[in-house]
Amino acid sequence: MTIAWPLIINSGTFAVLNFCDRLFLSWYGEAEFRASLPAGILFFTLVCGFMALAGFTNTFVAQMWGAGDKEGCARATAQGIIFSLLSIPLIMALTPVGIWFLRLSGHGAEVLALEEEYLRILMWCGGGMALSSALSSFFSGRGKTFVIMTCNIAANGLNIVLNYALVFGKWGFPEMGIAGAGWATVIGSWVSPLIFALLYFGPAINREFKTWKNLAFNWSLFKRMIRFGLPSGVHWFLDVAAFTVFVLLVGKLGPIAHIASNIALSINLIAFMPMIGMGMAAAILVGQYLGREQPEHAEKVGWLALKIGAAYVALIGVTFLLFPGFYANVFEGDAASASVPFDELMKTTRILLAMLAVWGVADASALILSGALKGAGDTHFVMYFQSAVAWGFLVAGQIIIIEVLELNIYVSWLWTLFYVLILGVGFFLRFRSGRWKKIDLLDRRPRVAAETDESLASRY
Repeated sequence: MTIAWPLIINSGTFAVLNFCDRLFLSWYGEAEFRASLPAGILFFTLVCGFMALAGFTNTFVAQMWGAGDKEGCARATAQGIIFSLLSIPLIMALTPVGIWFLRLSGHGAEVLALEEEYLRILMWCGGGMALSSALSSFFSGRGKTFVIMTCNIAANGLNIVLNYALVFGKWGFPEMGIAGAGWATVIGSWVSPLIFALLYFGPAINREFKTWKNLAFNWSLFKRMIRFGLPSGVHWFLDVAAFTVFVLLVGKLGPIAHIASNIALSINLIAFMPMIGMGMAAAILVGQYLGREQPEHAEKVGWLALKIGAAYVALIGVTFLLFPGFYANVFEGDAASASVPFDELMKTTRILLAMLAVWGVADASALILSGALKGAGDTHFVMYFQSAVAWGFLVAGQIIIIEVLELNIYVSWLWTLFYVLILGVGFFLRFRSGRWKKIDLLDRRPRVAAETDESLASRY
């Protein structure tokens, strides 16, 4: 928990940020609120692969820190920084692709125009988010998660304040609506890596880790990072892209289904985002223990993280079941002004919250144990398994349910619930198998073999 609690709070700040973003837009207008989730999740789909690959620096830093190689931590971080900078033009080049996908969604003209505007602005965040992932990995990989929490609280707090000011035109700022929410996010996304960079290249850390000296391209290390990190990036992209397809297709089921799904998914951030933090903590500690060549401790900490996470989401799920009205009524201002029956909208939202209560534990298993597997370098399994289930089950099923059979929102969400259950069980079985313990991320086995040969030669 010493490692995990700052990461949980850190993820919680992102949950609060996204929640406030959508809440402010729900107060501002129905169309802005309906546009925020599809455009926001599509943006994340386009950049998450770059973020995940840059963030895989965390696993290398964790194992090198466990092995006692301080300059190795700096060399690994440098490769993440270089990759992040190279990714900026690639991210911006994906903007037309995102616009094309939005236009395929079939959303109304007013909502689609706002979605496009919001997405174009958010794409300027991508480079900052990738760079933040790389720089923060230097701290998270060594277990210095309090630093990450503090930096991101500052950046996200600024984001929330600017969000309110720019959406509504407060304190002398212009009223910009959904564009204001986008530009506030852009500013916050670049403040975060700036703070991390000031710390990373500062005198104290530079003296201990030689961060300036090791800020150089290392082809061997960069290649290994791509080899193990690329599956992690592809996994995140394909998983989030599949969920994006689900969100875009739900928008075709009418305004009640669209608004109720936006509300339910926004509320679910309370349960979802802290589990990302717990998954990161599991990845860090699994990596550190494997770096020390203690796989039995790595396994123990993975199961412990799952128990803590499952207990948390189960508790949150109970509140979804007992107090659905409390959560749903947070968005009452938007719902009352929407061109749909308020009672019917609230009924739909309550049913969706009940489904979220059921899938919470499975979601925790998927997020935490996939994080633990990535901490061991088992990224290829994570990519193949989750991608196959996401596209072979979730997306294929949603297309049939919504496009072919034209069924309702409840069938669509039940199918998504089954998808989450399959993921949770699959990652549980993979972690229990222990195959991840055999992965040699740092390529140390040849060296160990050579040392053994030298030791035997000295004896004889």
